[in-house]
Amino acid sequence: MDTYNHVTATNPFVVAFARADVTGDKIPDNIYLTGQRTPDSPFIQNITLVVQDGGTGRITSQPLKQNAGYNPTLFLGDFTGNGVADILIRIDSGGSGAFTYDYAYAFVYNLPRLLFDSEAFSEHYTYTITYQNNYKVLVVSDKNKQQYVIDISLKGSQYLNEIYDANGKLKAPISGFVNAISGLYPVDVDSNGVYELMAWQKIAGRYNADAIGYVQNILQWNKNAFGLFQQYVAILGAEG
Repeated sequence: MDTYNHVTATNPFVVAFARADVTGDKIPDNIYLTGQRTPDSPFIQNITLVVQDGGTGRITSQPLKQNAGYNPTLFLGDFTGNGVADILIRIDSGGSGAFTYDYAYAFVYNLPRLLFDSEAFSEHYTYTITYQNNYKVLVVSDKNKQQYVIDISLKGSQYLNEIYDANGKLKAPISGFVNAISGLYPVDVDSNGVYELMAWQKIAGRYNADAIGYVQNILQWNKNAFGLFQQYVAILGAEG
């Protein structure tokens, strides 16, 4: 069988490769991420998902919405529970927010189906971050109306004195924010052989480098979409 580099005219550079049955015919397929490297830089442009059917040699290319960044990676695993591997793609944005572009695709019968889009996720999973008296920050997850309170009393006297008076009262109202996904990881929390997705989002205070903690959402496939399965808030230590 020809390899991908032999059968394409433009011969793009392969930046990631994995092998598993993603088309559902029990024959391992070749899965590539291709792209164009920037001279003297690790930045990669025009990143494209390419699947070569292991049985027929047929090649299917799937453009990505955000197709430029750093360190693109592939993970193959069953996210939908149909016994066929799906494709998880991660691309580091390289921006100051350290967020990632993440996509999951099913490819049964060589028909690409988008299962997860990190940008769409960030639009639906929003939060309200409010500083409170007595060195507390209230985190409200709008999606499920869940509330969390983070104690920031160990952030250090210089930090706290800028925000609170001597009695622990806020000098002025402060609202924080939650970044887009900075890490999306395959996990099998219930050990049934079907992967869930764990999405990490940084909680920031007055500015992006003012990290308070992370929201961790575990997403599980529910027939036709990923839904919220579990949610946690992880806090940072005094030096965070």
